[in-house]
Amino acid sequence: MFAASHGGDADLLFRHLAYGPFASQEAFKAWLDGCAVSTDPLFFAILDSETATPQGMASFMRIAPEHGVIEIGHIWFAPRLQRTRLATEAIYVMSKHAFDDLGYRRLEWKCDALNDRSRRAAERFGFTFEGVFRQHLVVKGRNRDTAWFSILDGEWPAVRSAFEAWLRPDNFDEAGRQRRSLVDFRARRV
Repeated sequence: MFAASHGGDADLLFRHLAYGPFASQEAFKAWLDGCAVSTDPLFFAILDSETATPQGMASFMRIAPEHGVIEIGHIWFAPRLQRTRLATEAIYVMSKHAFDDLGYRRLEWKCDALNDRSRRAAERFGFTFEGVFRQHLVVKGRNRDTAWFSILDGEWPAVRSAFEAWLRPDNFDEAGRQRRSLVDFRARRV
């Protein structure tokens, strides 16, 4: 996990997160040990299923079953996982678990308002932009505005259907390139 997160672009990977990059593998392990015992956020390693190597992390957080609300957060994907079918599948699996298995009615995604890549990803995955909370947090010594996104349970069937259509093997050519975009699948179902 340390190797996946600490290469040439580690500063970019952790730019918008409240932690990292870590100075050493020992410091990273100490941080991971804290993650392992946390229940909110509840962290997951994202593994490449072919090589069984860790390629990132994500968590369920701000878990409020009494309100039917849960958030996917603390997302970081190693450069080789970013913008891949596997990255999209990881978000799909977490979303599906939140709605279909756990019965939540609202799934949230929040990110630094300056994190254009995360904002584009949220919208690509079917989250609706709800606005910006100004000076929401202090992260790494600066004011952070937070962009809020959500998928509601009534929206989930169409979002799930688009994910599943996009993830089908016949949507990818021999080189693994998509034939149709996820946004295209979602647009055709609206």
